[in-house]
Amino acid sequence: MTIISWIILGLLAGGMAKFLLPGRDPGGLIGTTLIGVAGAFIGGWISARWLDHPITKDFYDGTTWVAAIGGSLVLLVAYRILFGHSRN
Repeated sequence: MTIISWIILGLLAGGMAKFLLPGRDPGGLIGTTLIGVAGAFIGGWISARWLDHPITKDFYDGTTWVAAIGGSLVLLVAYRILFGHSRN
């Protein structure tokens, strides 16, 4: 997959993470989508590095999507823990 594909996947993964964890986020829509992009990269890296399941070059691979959404969820939870108290 190209870098553009990872960005698109990250935007969609950020939307799915927001859907799975509803509520107010400190960063709003832009912050959530950026967390989704970063989560896609981190989830893919973790999957390839430590889980011994390399990410394929296919955009529609289920493992790629699970890794991206999982990475986004982890980052979104961490972001809410670190910065969630600053916004009412």
